[in-house]
Amino acid sequence: MFTAMYAPMKAPSHPVPSGERQMARLFMQALAGAGAGPTVICGLRTYDRGDERRQRRLDALAARAAPLLARRLAQRPPHAWFTYHCYHKAPDGLGPRTAGLLDLPYVIAEASIAPARANGPWSEGYRQSVGAIAAADVVIALTEKDAHGLASVVRPPARLVRLAPFTDVEPRPPVAEIAAEPRLVVVAMMREGAKERSYLLLAEALAGLLDRPWRLDVIGDGPRRSAVEAALCRALGERVCFHGRIDDASTRNALVAGARAFVWPAVDEAYGLALLEAQALGVPVVAGDGHGVPDIIADGRTGRLAPVGDVLAFRAHVATLLAAPARAMALGAAASASVRRRHSVAAAATALRDILRLARAAHAARRQ
Repeated sequence: MFTAMYAPMKAPSHPVPSGERQMARLFMQALAGAGAGPTVICGLRTYDRGDERRQRRLDALAARAAPLLARRLAQRPPHAWFTYHCYHKAPDGLGPRTAGLLDLPYVIAEASIAPARANGPWSEGYRQSVGAIAAADVVIALTEKDAHGLASVVRPPARLVRLAPFTDVEPRPPVAEIAAEPRLVVVAMMREGAKERSYLLLAEALAGLLDRPWRLDVIGDGPRRSAVEAALCRALGERVCFHGRIDDASTRNALVAGARAFVWPAVDEAYGLALLEAQALGVPVVAGDGHGVPDIIADGRTGRLAPVGDVLAFRAHVATLLAAPARAMALGAAASASVRRRHSVAAAATALRDILRLARAAHAARRQ
């Protein structure tokens, strides 16, 4: 079995690390586990920062590329087309056209719709993304919020299905070194916008806890690294240790494991792969409750959630876990069990087998 895979925002091989790239790789891993034989079929990137003319040019390029790609694939047709991530900033103009030419089931994973973008600088990308979503046989939503937004666009016989966000889970978490004082940890890119705002909120929240012992390990890099590090140093002084970018997963996991808590205000966070990875290691997460974060953290059972931007509530949750190590360990153990049960690549592979069968059935129903 052979599945054509495409990621219009960022290919799995993109040199810049991000949650987007990692999730595309995880979907390839899960599809392989489902026996679907995923092969990245094209590297056309449609990501745009809000230029309507550029969005039209990219769509025209996809329109020209689709028949060429279809002719090449016709020699050995795939069983399905699978697009990872489609939204107004990175619509899929290639998938529906190529799948249509080859008469293939067409699946989109992690689609989302933001009606506020129907007008303005992303209006063309919004129109294109809605068109692609409407053309899909199966649309996979990774969060409840996305599923709610997509419900009006996905019409029978097409199907809208939920799939829990997932990550690669080690057979056993690494044995953590017992620190002399509690460690807090965060893993996140340092770029402008929501990531930087999250770091600034974190600095403000932790600055109110300097009367007790703890230190913060920060893993991350990006174009705003100097500004982020300066803000954290001003607020926290010598309590913070910067480790930069750590690509080796074993090294990164060893540093995260054993922390009292993973702390992240999660401004505009889709759900947060790093949050899942920390939980898999038995580390409880304190995070903002926006978008899809509640889909991976059960407040009071596997971690603690605060309203996004509520510095006092966030600080209070961190303070509680610093003062109650047994409570933190219990939350971490429950989090690890939840991730291994519901959010593993193996669990996703099982679900994707059924989803691909559903896509074939929906596609056949559309042809009747």
